[in-house]
Amino acid sequence: MGFVYPALLLATLGCMLLLDWRFRLFFWRDAVTAAVVTVVGLAFFLVWDVAGIAGGIFFRGDSAIATGIVLAPELPIEEPVFLLFLIVCTMVVYTGSVRILTRLSRRPSEVAQ
Repeated sequence: MGFVYPALLLATLGCMLLLDWRFRLFFWRDAVTAAVVTVVGLAFFLVWDVAGIAGGIFFRGDSAIATGIVLAPELPIEEPVFLLFLIVCTMVVYTGSVRILTRLSRRPSEVAQ
C-alpha cells in the first residue's frame, strides 16, 4: 500500500497533462517555456523545502499510503512529484483562466459591432 500516494500523484498529473493537451494551455502551447518554468519552479520549491527542513519547520509525517523512501532527511520521494503536479496544475489553471477571461472580455465588444 506504500505506493498509493505517488501513484495517485502521477495519475492526477497525467490528467492535468491531458487537459493541457486538449486545450493547448501550457506544454502543448510552448514546450520550451513550459519546461523552463517547470524546472525553475521545481528547483525553487525544493530549495524552499530544504530551507524549511533545515530550519526545523518542515517534517515528514508517517503515512500508510506513502513509500517511506526519503531523498534526504525529512524529504520524502513523493515531494518532488507533488511539487511537479502543483506547478503543472497551477500553470494549466492559470493559462486556462487567462484564456476564459480574455474571451469573456471580448464578447461585449463583438456584440456591439
